Amino acid sequence: QEHMVESGGGSAQAGGSLKLSCTGPKHLSGCGMGWYRQIPGKGRDVVAMIEPDGTTSYADSVKGRFTISQDDTKSTLYLEMNALKIEDTAVYYCAPNQVVCLGYWGQGTQVTVSP
Repeated sequence: QEHMVESGGGSAQAGGSLKLSCTGPKHLSGCGMGWYRQIPGKGRDVVAMIEPDGTTSYADSVKGRFTISQDDTKSTLYLEMNALKIEDTAVYYCAPNQVVCLGYWGQGTQVTVSP
């Protein structure tokens, strides 16, 4: 079954930066792609989305700090995370816009931000 593969997670100090990458079936770029995150005991929240036309949107909690982008071939999705906060600690997933293309979740990548 097709699914996304995330990478680039790890540990960082508050105020630091990390860049996540994600690859998957290229045809999913037509759905719009997003980054999501989940902390234990809570649901999976949208962090950032990029539409097929390149329009981006962000959760209020990450606006001005995170940037979602794709490479020219739309085969790789990125999430650049700057000015990290402790509350950004979560498992991060990339997936298509679930309203358009349901499923395709990967294993996720852990991001841990320490004081």
